[in-house]
Amino acid sequence: MKLLVKLGGTLLDADATRDGLARQIAAVSRTVPVVVVHGGGQQMTRYLAERGVESQFVNGLRVTTPTVLDAVVKVVAGSVNRQLVATLNRAGARAVGISGIDAGLVEAEQMDPALGSVGRVTRADPALLDALLAGGFLPVVACVAGDREGRVYNVNADQMAVACAVAFGADQLIFLTDVAGVLDAGKRLLPHLTMAQGEELIAAGIATGGMLAKLNAATGALRQGVPQVRICAGAARGVLERILAGEDAGTRLALEEVYAG
Repeated sequence: MKLLVKLGGTLLDADATRDGLARQIAAVSRTVPVVVVHGGGQQMTRYLAERGVESQFVNGLRVTTPTVLDAVVKVVAGSVNRQLVATLNRAGARAVGISGIDAGLVEAEQMDPALGSVGRVTRADPALLDALLAGGFLPVVACVAGDREGRVYNVNADQMAVACAVAFGADQLIFLTDVAGVLDAGKRLLPHLTMAQGEELIAAGIATGGMLAKLNAATGALRQGVPQVRICAGAARGVLERILAGEDAGTRLALEEVYAG
């Protein structure tokens, strides 16, 4: 069993939630290989606002000017990553903070000139993750990538999580977020979804905003060979232990045949 856990930046902003998740992740990492990918959008917006820079978004992606890119490196790959690593180590893990730039873990290209330095993932090399995991370390990946010409890109954290999960062969990708899971048109939680059902929610316009991004990432991961994806509330009590114990938590997505019959 290999796990990729993606932590939303909102969860990392509160000490109690961050500490609780760190304890769970540290405990799980002692028995199974775990990679953590994290965002930091809320922290980024606050950092920029404090410096008089207004955050602009297009289809949920932060327009990344040179000033914003400098902030991404300082905040997401810097303070947010360092704080999470320190919290995980306090909980007993052997966490190592890295980004997609390190050892060419995740390469990207410019997605759209109008978005500035927003990157689209082009390839991922799991060699660094494999080496760290083999040494008993817990990789903690910030959503910054590069290319072979030395350019740096701000990459959507959900897409970074998918790239890493596919590359190192995760058996399960777990998105821990600030919502309970995927909801239907009546705002009821959907505990199970096939990939086709997830795509139907997208096509029908039921999944919007951040959940649309999560579902797109989840179906992309399934399409690329990740057997199972979970979307659930990171603040829920003992959420990782419950998932690994086989309990229903949030929404579980898998290929059609998993639920056939």
